[in-house]
Amino acid sequence: MKICIVAEGCYPYVVGGVSSWIHNIITSFPEHRFIILAIVSDRSKRGQFVYDLPDNVEQVQELYLNDVDWAYPNKSEKVERSDRASHQRLSKKECEALLSLILDNDPQWDVLFKLFNKPTLSIDKLLMGKDFLYAVKESYRQNHSDVVFSNYLWTMRSIYLPLFITLKFRVPDADLYHCVATGYAGILGSKARFLHGCKLLISEHGIYTREREEEMVKAKWVQGIYKNIWIDQFKKMSFLAYERADLITSLYEHARELQIELGAPVSKLKITPNGIREANFADIPGKTKEDKDYCNIGAVLRVAPIKDVKTLIRAFYYAKQREKSLRLYIMGSYDEEPEYAQECFDMVDSLGVKDVFFTGRVNVREYLGRMDCTILTSISEGQPLTILEGFAAHKPCIATDVGNCRGLIFGEGDDFGQAGILTHIMNIEELSNAMVEMAQNEVKRERMGNAGYNRLMSKYKNDQMIKTYREIYDGFELGGPIEEELA
Repeated sequence: MKICIVAEGCYPYVVGGVSSWIHNIITSFPEHRFIILAIVSDRSKRGQFVYDLPDNVEQVQELYLNDVDWAYPNKSEKVERSDRASHQRLSKKECEALLSLILDNDPQWDVLFKLFNKPTLSIDKLLMGKDFLYAVKESYRQNHSDVVFSNYLWTMRSIYLPLFITLKFRVPDADLYHCVATGYAGILGSKARFLHGCKLLISEHGIYTREREEEMVKAKWVQGIYKNIWIDQFKKMSFLAYERADLITSLYEHARELQIELGAPVSKLKITPNGIREANFADIPGKTKEDKDYCNIGAVLRVAPIKDVKTLIRAFYYAKQREKSLRLYIMGSYDEEPEYAQECFDMVDSLGVKDVFFTGRVNVREYLGRMDCTILTSISEGQPLTILEGFAAHKPCIATDVGNCRGLIFGEGDDFGQAGILTHIMNIEELSNAMVEMAQNEVKRERMGNAGYNRLMSKYKNDQMIKTYREIYDGFELGGPIEEELA
């Protein structure tokens, strides 16, 4: 079976998290052939892969959301006379579909898929043309006439540019599209399902719409009603993916509930927890002589705003004043968002806090055994693999109450006990107190670490996850293609 995995902003450019999950899936199914459709911001990311691609990856195609307009086909492609002028004005049916999209009035996606599949369609001319202008005027008149129209028009162009670029992307043929998010990935999967009659599987690690909503609420570059327009755009795209998908997976029950709230049909939903190879952490190096008088706290993360490393540093600063034995190891890449990373380095220097170590990208197995606990201060997560890896090494975790962190720490229907300490997002006092508590209670740490290990072994082993996805893939392979009407 040929499987096209569609991922936005992760594999194969970023290590850890969803990228690790995708790499694991590909390597676990050598009998299948894979195409990677990688969605990134722009061409500066082109080919900057941090993974050695497995042998069963046939190709990687990249989609750049901020790209130039490619309006014309290769010389080898035959273009009908009617298509040559298709980018000038739309047909009545196409105009109605464009209006339905912008008004969010039951968008006519099938008409749009065929429109944007025309090789001569010019996105630039569409955005600057009369048909788009008319649709925006109608949206303005019905919903947002209290703002300046010129600002509204240019904002709508900026909102629809990445969507139109995505719609215009020529999706390769495959038996199954496996989209590791809704959003722009879901658009590609839905278009492929319509054009090629393939199956569509959506696997959400975090709930895409909710994550984008959180980003928009906090964003400074967009203000007022435009925040809501962006949020509605993401909801619109996610609803399409839910509607067209054959199966939709999530990592835990609350994520499934959020999917239902956002319009996902209950009959399509399946919970598929993450899994790790616990044997990889069975014989890792333990504490050294240098470590014996310290309580080492390990943060396995990318140094990026979503991980809220600044709050972690501040909390450690106050904890260190109360408990001198504490040391903090921040293990992960700091070159993906260098400005934020530099701000973190500067914060450590300005606070004068000692015993904070930025290791960069490392083999976690070489460090995790030396840690007394792990910590995660993210403002958004799904079901963090770093917590599970800590559990595999019998390490408890301090984590913010995001994603499935509560379920991992307290359990969901098991009696293994508490496996760490949960805090509120960006709460320096709670995080600081949790670090001190871990440092001063060795027996409690050990008990929590064992609870986490038992929880992992019961539900979150890689073998269990792969077995689930083998059943899913086998089901799609046996089910055959879905027939779609292209007329």
